[in-house]
Formats: sequence, structure tokens, C-alpha cells
Amino acid sequence: MRPNDRHYLPSHEWIKITGDTALIGITDFAVDELSSGNEGDLVYCDLPEVGRTLEDGETFGEIESVKAVADLNTPLAGEVVEINPAIEDHLEILSEDPWDRGWLIKIKLATKDTSKLLDAEGYEALLASQN
Repeated sequence: MRPNDRHYLPSHEWIKITGDTALIGITDFAVDELSSGNEGDLVYCDLPEVGRTLEDGETFGEIESVKAVADLNTPLAGEVVEINPAIEDHLEILSEDPWDRGWLIKIKLATKDTSKLLDAEGYEALLASQN
């Protein structure tokens, strides 16, 4: 089971809300799909500038592997207040720890309405339905 302290998008991003800010990352499933289990297959990650305002579902960057490029989408609207500086140079962190050290951006939330997002159980059901 994926962590139940966050919400998920069907496009495999997660958001963990703490107060009026949130961390956003990608799930272990997304990492595995991009890298086929080989962390060396992840080659590039483009993250937004601090200060950028994002709308619900907006693409804020992309991650690239040797076999695919995937858009990164924001689950909730907000302003980017921090990016994870380690990620762009050390993509292996996403394979090693996508849930904690592998966060991508931190946003100041414009809304905390998670009603359109999946909880961990809903995300697990989505993955099960795709197999």
C-alpha cells in the first residue's frame, strides 16, 4: 500500500499537505514505468522556477528516461516556493525514495480541496484496474 498521508492523481503524482504548504512528487509506480526498474534509465528532470503559480492539473515540468518523457502535473493550485535541488542532479533518489527524499516541488496552497484527488486506497484500486 502506498502512503496514506497524501493524495494522488491518476497520472501518478502525489501531494502531501502540511498546513498551508504541500510537497509534490511522483509515485514509485511512475518511477518504475519510466525506468523499468533501472534507476540509470532516468536521464533528465525539468522543474519550474520558484515563484511560478500553478493551477489544478497544470503541467509544471517533465521527467525523461531513455524510453519515455512524462509530464509532471500539479494536483492542487498554488505557488512554487521551493524545488528539490538534489533531484535534477541525482535522479536515482526517485528510485531509492520517491516518498520522502524524492519530493520534486513545494507549493504554497491556493486551495486544500482534495475532493477530486485519490486517497491511497483509491490509487491502489486504479493501479489494480490497469493490470
